[in-house]
Amino acid sequence: MRPPVTILTETDLRALVPPDTKAVACIRDAFVALATRPVAMPPILRLDIPEHRGEVDVKTAYIPGLSHFAIKISPGFFGNPALGLPSTNGMMVVLSSRTGLVEALLLDNGYLTDIRTAAAGAVAADALARPDAGKAAILGAGMQARMQLRALTLVRKLTGVRVWARDAAKAQAFAAEMTKALGIPVTPAASVAGATHDADLVVTTTPAEQPILGPDDIAPGTHVTAMGSDAQHKNEIAPELIARALYVADRLSQTRELGELRHSPLAGQEFPELGQILAGQAAGRTSASQITLADLTGTGIQDTAIATLALARAGKTGAGRTFTL
Repeated sequence: MRPPVTILTETDLRALVPPDTKAVACIRDAFVALATRPVAMPPILRLDIPEHRGEVDVKTAYIPGLSHFAIKISPGFFGNPALGLPSTNGMMVVLSSRTGLVEALLLDNGYLTDIRTAAAGAVAADALARPDAGKAAILGAGMQARMQLRALTLVRKLTGVRVWARDAAKAQAFAAEMTKALGIPVTPAASVAGATHDADLVVTTTPAEQPILGPDDIAPGTHVTAMGSDAQHKNEIAPELIARALYVADRLSQTRELGELRHSPLAGQEFPELGQILAGQAAGRTSASQITLADLTGTGIQDTAIATLALARAGKTGAGRTFTL
């Protein structure tokens, strides 16, 4: 007899998987597995629907030893706000690694992607930023900017944050909201350089198609996590900054196609991956004055890891509803 299928809604998943240290550890373990185990992770399947400003990404990965694997469907339709609809949504299908049977549908509307993306930023910062890093700059003021800042507080003791966004009102709202939520002074900046010039940590979270951050915008010793570029037309980081920094990819083959590295003349060179640094297979930061840059495009292994964590917690708490196919 087929096992029952568990349905977990966004509300369920927000309660089961908050942005906490266990979520960060889960994603850290996934990066290490990518470097040390025979993970199966095919290239991203991407579908573009230009007449409706739509894009759909499908990501998946199998991690030997995990009981389940996930297939994530992630649409982004950027004309939706004009229709009164969210621009992003999505779901994950979770299957048994032993039988291939569907065991769960995670109707997260993109929430688990937000969590695992923020956790990846925290993992990168923890691995590459100076231990005493305390001042952060966030470029962008959307949901992922909020999630990235929350995740940073799990791995570094922040003393102050500046935020820049093209819409100054959104930066001001972000600053007020996050100051209250985190108890850390968050202030809006009028320019990118105004936000980043003395920051120890910089996180870029914008959909920019032309570079917004260059080598003159940051100080020696800064760590940069670039989150925004996950498609060929996106580009937040100037190639000159990549040339000056210790560049680290989440998946090198992927950042060459979709990440900041795509826009660099150094794209054909070899660079370390984050999992290799975490596993001790490659060197990370070597001095306090070194600039480090993590290019994170989002990988299927992160989706499988966070989905497995969510399903395990649901099993312990009895969350969700079940039905039999």
